[in-house]
Amino acid sequence: MIDPRIKFRHIQCFVEIVRQGSLKRASERLNLTQPAVSRTLKDLEETLDAALLERDRGGVTLTPQGEVFWHFAQTSLAALQQGLNGVDQMTRGGRTVVAVGALPSVAASLMPQVVAHLATSSPNMQLHIVEGAHGDLVGRLRAGALDMVIGRLGAVDTMQGLSFTQLYTEVVDMVVRPDHPLLSAPRLTALHNWPVIYPPRDSAIYALVESFMLANGIGDLPDKLETVSGAFAHVYTPASDAVWIISHGVVAPALEAGRLVRLPFDTSPTRGPIGVMTRAGQATDAATGTMLLATRKVLADRA
Repeated sequence: MIDPRIKFRHIQCFVEIVRQGSLKRASERLNLTQPAVSRTLKDLEETLDAALLERDRGGVTLTPQGEVFWHFAQTSLAALQQGLNGVDQMTRGGRTVVAVGALPSVAASLMPQVVAHLATSSPNMQLHIVEGAHGDLVGRLRAGALDMVIGRLGAVDTMQGLSFTQLYTEVVDMVVRPDHPLLSAPRLTALHNWPVIYPPRDSAIYALVESFMLANGIGDLPDKLETVSGAFAHVYTPASDAVWIISHGVVAPALEAGRLVRLPFDTSPTRGPIGVMTRAGQATDAATGTMLLATRKVLADRA
């Protein structure tokens, strides 16, 4: 029997602290004060008579006991979320609801066509699409808030407890406005002279871009803005001297329309797999299966 002293708030708080990597960020996500989050964690550790997290200036890390508890805590939250989703679906009159996380490149280049296809083939399906960075979306997937995430395969340590099925591959582009001075004399080393919109650390392409830069002798860029906001960069890049480093899918429509131009650098080493992420061991229900079939149909029609 579960110790009655352990409440839902203890589990939710612990999982969010681990997901965010710090008490401060967890408190912001939970809309609580940091002292309240700290007290909740302390209550949980005292109830379990075990230290679950080690705190330092860099954030928090799981202890061996915390690793064990983390696995079952996020699984239990995911199961509860699925139950809530099931009740919500019944309340909506039996409409099928699928919650999909989409990384920016997928949200821009693939999801519009998938939604259009489903509108015809499965009119009773309701999609809930969440766009975000890799780290945030896989955290939501583990917590049961999403049924799947479609995007680039992340680093090994971000994929624990998840399965990945590849759909296609994609490169990272460096794009600028059509009359950018760098187009007349394109050199990678000249990036130091321009503002650069760069992928943040929790993005799926960050490690690939960093490796690409180092392999080409480019160190830290002096004028660098980190963001995954396509809404911002699509407006800022055409109106400035910025070089935007981003997955091809995010800018493909803008490249086709001539609003942006790709710098002629060989970025093929950044090519990586795009696919579907789900919780490991998760049974594929009919709704999720329909979503996957629609995605594959759209990709097959493109080929």
